[in-house]
Amino acid sequence: MGYLNSVLSSSNQVLPDDAPVSGGGLSHNGKFSYGYASSLGKRSSMEDFYETRIDGVDGEVVGLFGVFDGHGGARAAEYVKHNLFSNLIRHPKFISDTKSAIADAYNHTDSEFLKSENTQNRDAGSTASTAILVGDRLLVANVGDSRAVICRGGNAIAVSRDHKPDQSDERQRIEDAGGFVMWAGTWRVGGVLAVSRAFGDRLLKQYVVADPEIQEEKVDSSLEFLILASDGLWDVVTNEEAVCMVKPIEDPEEAAKRLLQEAHQRGSADNITVLVVRFLADQEASSHSASV
Repeated sequence: MGYLNSVLSSSNQVLPDDAPVSGGGLSHNGKFSYGYASSLGKRSSMEDFYETRIDGVDGEVVGLFGVFDGHGGARAAEYVKHNLFSNLIRHPKFISDTKSAIADAYNHTDSEFLKSENTQNRDAGSTASTAILVGDRLLVANVGDSRAVICRGGNAIAVSRDHKPDQSDERQRIEDAGGFVMWAGTWRVGGVLAVSRAFGDRLLKQYVVADPEIQEEKVDSSLEFLILASDGLWDVVTNEEAVCMVKPIEDPEEAAKRLLQEAHQRGSADNITVLVVRFLADQEASSHSASV
């Protein structure tokens, strides 16, 4: 699409020996670099997916990054990986009203996935934590309990909120829609699902919405990097610890691999997927002549 027809897109198949997969790249304009690492962890199947994509829309270099953590199988997470960003970039208001375009794309992708699920007899769902870079704007949109954390001025700042059923506003929304939240090892919607927002989950859809919470940040000299990760990382590593580990590592792929390794060592019981985006200072960016 646009002048950047080559889309950088990761395909996160699990390797036969379940070794971690990793990779990375640099934006066309040299303003940001990114890296990712993803591992099966202690799980027997892989339900985490991720997407890294750089494109051009109306003359703007656009970066799109996402982590999608599936439940009830991989179908929903894989569908969102392959469709969410394409739906977003095609939205007529993507540049002029990016927040409403993101909200529309999330809900359209969710409804299209649910239509595709008519022949399935088991519900599947997925979280989505995404970061959209347009010019000097960073827009983080979140559904579920994957998480986005930035380092600004050396400090760790969460730019998304984990959607858990026991949060007072989420519980109220669910109960107002006729649902209930109960304890079953952890707080769950209908005693079943441990997140209160997600793609898919057809049987719980009136309670488990795909409406994203969106937070906008300005990309300036104080914004150092962004970490997007599934709860396989955040279950065992705090926001502050993650930022401290990434700070000294200039290569974002190495930084993502470092976080993944740490989560393993701390006994994470889940799939683990980590994506790091580093914002490059002007003088640093100008030294990069190659584009991807």
